[in-house]
Amino acid sequence: MTQKFTVGLMLLFLGSHISLTQQTAKAQLPTAVAPATTAKAICPAQLGASIDAVINRPLFSRVRWGILVQPVSSGQTLYSRDANKYFTPASNAKLLTTAAALQQLGANFRIRTSIYQNPNEVLRVVGRGDPSLSDTQLQKLAQRLQQKGISQIKQLIVDDSYIQGDIVNSTWQWEDVQSDYGAPVGSFILNQNVFSFKLVPQAVSKPLQIAWNDANEVGQWRIINQSRTVSKNQPSYINITRDLTGTVLRIQGQLVENSEPYLVTLPVVDPNYYFLRRFRTALTTEKITLGQTLVLNGGNNQQEIAAIDSPPLSELLMETLQNSNNLYAEALLRALAIKQPRVQNKNTADIGLEVMKASLTQLGVDPATYILVDGSGLSRRNLVSPEGLVQTLRLMAKTPAAAIYRASLPVAGKSGTLKNRFRNTPAEGIVQAKTGTLSGAVSLAGYVNGPKYEPLVFSIMVNQSEQPASNLRQAIDEVVVLLTQLQRC
Repeated sequence: MTQKFTVGLMLLFLGSHISLTQQTAKAQLPTAVAPATTAKAICPAQLGASIDAVINRPLFSRVRWGILVQPVSSGQTLYSRDANKYFTPASNAKLLTTAAALQQLGANFRIRTSIYQNPNEVLRVVGRGDPSLSDTQLQKLAQRLQQKGISQIKQLIVDDSYIQGDIVNSTWQWEDVQSDYGAPVGSFILNQNVFSFKLVPQAVSKPLQIAWNDANEVGQWRIINQSRTVSKNQPSYINITRDLTGTVLRIQGQLVENSEPYLVTLPVVDPNYYFLRRFRTALTTEKITLGQTLVLNGGNNQQEIAAIDSPPLSELLMETLQNSNNLYAEALLRALAIKQPRVQNKNTADIGLEVMKASLTQLGVDPATYILVDGSGLSRRNLVSPEGLVQTLRLMAKTPAAAIYRASLPVAGKSGTLKNRFRNTPAEGIVQAKTGTLSGAVSLAGYVNGPKYEPLVFSIMVNQSEQPASNLRQAIDEVVVLLTQLQRC
């Protein structure tokens, strides 16, 4: 079986922790699980001392905690620690992005990719930032053209004007931009804007063989392969870097002979031309010949002759929150700008942030409780207070879309990024929450349906920590387990 190997700028060692910024769902699966806890009753009056006993351990003497716990039904505070202070939220920022998207766009909203027919056998493809578009949907699009009787396209125009601005947030770190969880977001997103290849061991001392999943991508790179195959009992490690131009790929390291291939996944450099290459392949499969191709920012569309719609927003939210998908979150942020007037030279993501703030303010969330610069939480410049997250969760629970929003969250011990957490604890199955992890920052926010107390909403954020993320997660999980044991007394 092929193992997956996601790489960025830093060195990965097999059998050790990944030393990249952890942001994808794959990266957020925790290494620590809260230990089995014997169920015991905790009175509200005891909650403060119980939580303090966890977070005031000497292990966390240099750590900054932010915590707020309230009933869903009211703003009464059961526990608070620096709840009004700003913290780096990591992927907890996705709670704000998805809440605004659900309120603003509705659960049935879909993102459409269209093909228009212009005069003289000219077709124009208009992308609108559908994060779910894959080769399978692209093939369906080509089939619909073939069903329309189109066998030749004189000129294909790829129109990327729908989403304006940088395809990568300027505040993201270089290691993030190099990794699959920091893939670019624009009008065209295909296969989540990543490509992959396998590194296959050969005879001892021979370079690793590079086996591409997509032959179209081979010509896009100048590859410097400095890897090698080694004998057993030697360590395996791989280091893959890209230069600042994004066109030189350097492969270093070693794998043991006869070991399983490693699958390396990296972000594409130019999403428009990646889409174009893959669409050309799809058209060829349908025996449609293609002449000149062109990428343009803007133009006039005529009659729509084929289209592919994304799944409804309710399903996009599931991928965004369950698996903490950064690309989906960034695409939803840009979708928030759909009804706004286009302003020349204004970044679509910035318009989305303005719409997000207006939508959350209308919901009742205090705009002073957060400052966001992206939709995913990948930026270290995002600031959110526990108060802001709790307000969002509590107010969303009172909207008609409450069930959809809540169903999008991972369930403790059952699904998404919480699948391996809280197993064999009182929290399993009754906590729904969003994880968040960046270097030095770990967070968790969501809902608790305790058996002997009314439903709760909570936010727990840890910043400025030198501790391994596993230690922080275990402490957070202990606090959440305490919340599940509350009862009136």
